[in-house]
Amino acid sequence: MEQVLAKWEEKVPKAMQILEEGFEDATAVLDYPERYRRRLRTTNGIERLNEEIRRRERVIRIFPNRESVYRLVGAVLIEMDEKWISGRKYLDMSDYWQWRKTKELGVQTMNQEVSAIKKVG
Repeated sequence: MEQVLAKWEEKVPKAMQILEEGFEDATAVLDYPERYRRRLRTTNGIERLNEEIRRRERVIRIFPNRESVYRLVGAVLIEMDEKWISGRKYLDMSDYWQWRKTKELGVQTMNQEVSAIKKVG
């Protein structure tokens, strides 16, 4: 990261400032297990949702009011949720919860060790 900043900071200072400020947010997905990274690093899920909403909107053509748009989007979201619950899951959360529990136990162990060191020192 430092090498990239040093190389490009003079040519594109604003871009490097944005990169530096948002680097942790942009790479946060890398903390997750590999099988989740593949799904979370892309916008495929959002693009698929937008495509399905547009497909149904083309059938209706003109919405009589704003509430009808909300009902359409809500129906699409409910349908996708039912698909994920009943069959093909976009993400299997059981592995995630196990990974998270293991990670939290590691943090707790580390905190206990730090507390023990502080008491001794």
